[in-house]
Amino acid sequence: MQIIQSIRDKGAAITVVVIALSLIGFILMDRNSGANNANRSSGTTVGKVNGQGIELAEFQKRVTQLEAQEESRTRQKVTTQQTYQIREQVWNQLVAEAVFYKEAAKLGIELTPKELSAILFSSDPTNPFMQQGLADQATGKLDMAKAQQAWAEIKKSKGEARDNINSQLIDPLKLSSSAAKYGGLISASAYYPTWMQERDTKDATAFSTISYVGIPYSEISDSAVKVTDQDIVDYVNKNKELFKQEAGRKISYLSFSQLPTAADSAAIRNSLETIKQSFATDSNAKAFVAANGSAIEFNDMFLPKDKIGASNIDTIVKQPQGTVFGPVVEQGLYLLSKVLASKEMPDSVRAREIVIGLNDPQTNQPIRDQAGAQKLADSLLGVLKGGGDFVSMAVQYSADNESKAKGGDMGVFAFGTKDAAINEFAFNKPVGSKEVILSNDGYHIIEILSQSNFKPAYKIAFVAKEIAASPETINKASNDAGKAASEKNATTLAAYVSKNGLHLTQLPQLVKENDFSAGTLQDSRTRELIKWAFKANKGDVSEPFDLGDQFVVATVDKIEKEGVQDAATARSGAEVIIIKQKKAALIKSAIGANPTMQTASAKYNKPVAMAGQDSTLTFNSQIINSLGMESKVIGAAFNKAYETKESPAIEGTNGVYIIKVNSIQNKVEAPEAASARITSRLASLRSQLNNWFEGLRKQADIKDKRSETF
Repeated sequence: MQIIQSIRDKGAAITVVVIALSLIGFILMDRNSGANNANRSSGTTVGKVNGQGIELAEFQKRVTQLEAQEESRTRQKVTTQQTYQIREQVWNQLVAEAVFYKEAAKLGIELTPKELSAILFSSDPTNPFMQQGLADQATGKLDMAKAQQAWAEIKKSKGEARDNINSQLIDPLKLSSSAAKYGGLISASAYYPTWMQERDTKDATAFSTISYVGIPYSEISDSAVKVTDQDIVDYVNKNKELFKQEAGRKISYLSFSQLPTAADSAAIRNSLETIKQSFATDSNAKAFVAANGSAIEFNDMFLPKDKIGASNIDTIVKQPQGTVFGPVVEQGLYLLSKVLASKEMPDSVRAREIVIGLNDPQTNQPIRDQAGAQKLADSLLGVLKGGGDFVSMAVQYSADNESKAKGGDMGVFAFGTKDAAINEFAFNKPVGSKEVILSNDGYHIIEILSQSNFKPAYKIAFVAKEIAASPETINKASNDAGKAASEKNATTLAAYVSKNGLHLTQLPQLVKENDFSAGTLQDSRTRELIKWAFKANKGDVSEPFDLGDQFVVATVDKIEKEGVQDAATARSGAEVIIIKQKKAALIKSAIGANPTMQTASAKYNKPVAMAGQDSTLTFNSQIINSLGMESKVIGAAFNKAYETKESPAIEGTNGVYIIKVNSIQNKVEAPEAASARITSRLASLRSQLNNWFEGLRKQADIKDKRSETF
């Protein structure tokens, strides 16, 4: 028996790793199998990457998982806007996986079971197991027993639970690990050859001094040059990379407000004035608040001033008890308030607890039903009231690891930082009180240890009415929008706008097919307007869209196709450059075919100046002192041909220049400066390589068909 036990002891660590590897291999193989099945699926797709379909089912599954995670994190249902954002996130993730894994496969890059084991059974802070609380509290290292138990639970998981494990654990680790390997290979390929170092040293140490005449473009007025559409087209065709555009729509819209008018606001205020006196004399505040349809429900709790949330709270609490204050405007409401009672209440409490949980904190699987949990909690409370030791019972029974390690001590906490039921008990009962409290986490046996810093707290009843638009206001906005929508094309709509003194708002940016907002139109229903725009023709006018506080009637101004911008679209970016080119041509014509510094100086009355005497004019310079950013002039300053003759006219950034190189010399570079420059250059090369994924994405053939479904 001793020999067997010895083998068990010595082999414990090996056993853990073997079990882990077998489980991890099972998970990875299962995951890869699922991925292959998805690739073979012939179901509906939301897009393609290099001909490989992204299945709608997989896309929607991931969206649902992220929505569930967000709801679990915030304990609130996700909004329509959040769903759109999650869809965008999932699409980008799936595209990234499809683009990257294809390249990774060529290089044999993958996440093996051994590598995953090394990650998950390490004490590295980035290990998901460490982040999930599987660390030993005493050592700070991974608790191997807990990790082993977690993997055992993973092995049992099926269906949705397995999908969640894959999406939240396996997939992110697989992608991050593989991308790190790929990025490492790319970064390691950064090479700074000797010839390049020698050239850079020469560029950094050589400096030039020049004489020059500069004729600024401002010498020619803008009105003297005209940029035609053909000029724009010619420039765009020579610089297509600068004028690429995505497919989309240019949209204009009319807005008809549904916000309350001054008359609506006055009517709501008057409705509260009529009940003010009866509110003051009524003896059942809860019933009165409910009967009058208050937008703020009755709260029977005592609250400190800073937790009441009314901007006029100092004035409210100064009113005699039973007096009604208001109506006043408060966050879009008209408000009546009535102080019902006040008392002294602590602003911080120290307590201890024993948590009887309903679910396992690691797996979130049910471990007992509510009736059983309550029965156990009531039983433990009885033992405590009979003199039982709280600390030992907390260590034995509590499901909260943080407080359990301290004998149940919750520490000192402020008002409003705990579950509402716990908060109500801890701040309103006297020190020494013990009770069973039900929260979202289970049943808590709470004992109040101390209370401090007592301050006034108030119980206040509010009757609130939202300052909302009346049916008449909404109907008018709807009718006005309907009249505008009856103009079925952009031409007649423009005439209608002019005749009625309306304003047509043009969205400055291109609206793309999968967008869910458009400029300032951020309502959850804006997506419907965008879907309409991509089915409409140029000049079509929409039916009214009800977008929150406004009705919107839209028209399609322009349909942009993917490719190169047309003259009208490109003008804003190209015109300023073409104007400079035309001005340069006029200046060059004025100074003649073979100008000199003297003739140019005489023609435009500009002095012959010098630059570079301070040895700052190097080939690596970004600017020339007194001239600014003039890269063409910097390049010419190191052309040895211009040591014996003057340069031709140079079209610069700010004007036309003629230069003469006076000398090209070398300066001594300090060893530390040379070392720093080499280090910086190598870092720059590696930094450029860090954009490798964007390069892969640009090369990929990506077809986005989400708009056909969403």
